[in-house]
Amino acid sequence: MIDKIHWLGHASFFIGCLKVNIYIDPFKLKEGLAKADIILITHDHFDHCSSEDVKKIHQFDTLIVGPKTIASKLPYPVKSIKPGEIMRLDDVVIDAVYAYNPHKKFHPKSDDYLGYIVSVDNTKIYHAGDTDYIPEMKKIKADICLLPIGGTYTMDAKEASHAANVINPKVAIPMHFGSIVGQKSDAEEFKKLSRVCVKILKQE
Repeated sequence: MIDKIHWLGHASFFIGCLKVNIYIDPFKLKEGLAKADIILITHDHFDHCSSEDVKKIHQFDTLIVGPKTIASKLPYPVKSIKPGEIMRLDDVVIDAVYAYNPHKKFHPKSDDYLGYIVSVDNTKIYHAGDTDYIPEMKKIKADICLLPIGGTYTMDAKEASHAANVINPKVAIPMHFGSIVGQKSDAEEFKKLSRVCVKILKQE
């Protein structure tokens, strides 16, 4: 399954499965990418909810899922979802979970920003969204974790490694670095500190 997960930079991913194309937080996308069946948006900040990038991959039946605050920022209908809610879509199950900063102002818990556990092809993929380590992560069950490691607005490498060790996935993939905050060295530090298998993807 790991070969079906493509890092598009920052917190943006493409999951290309046999029957469905899923994008998460599309941002600064290249031209000519596959059209989306499902677009998951974690929250309404510009580097996660980009109307310009959604337009590049949208087609007539694309389903856009996210918190209600993104509806006013996109020119297409949005299916709103809150932490704790589950959406079942044929071969895909989308479990919305909390993403927030306990001690920072950027992503308060009260805003209901999201992470997602996407169950597809018998694999659970956790995209943590913009978050620090939070108690809710103790209950996360996932085969693959996509974790922010850039610091400032999210976990840094040390905190993210703690999250990875608590969740204990088969593979952890660092994100949210190399663009606005964070460097490749942060990803290397995350790998060094984690007790789980870490795969640092090349940006596509």
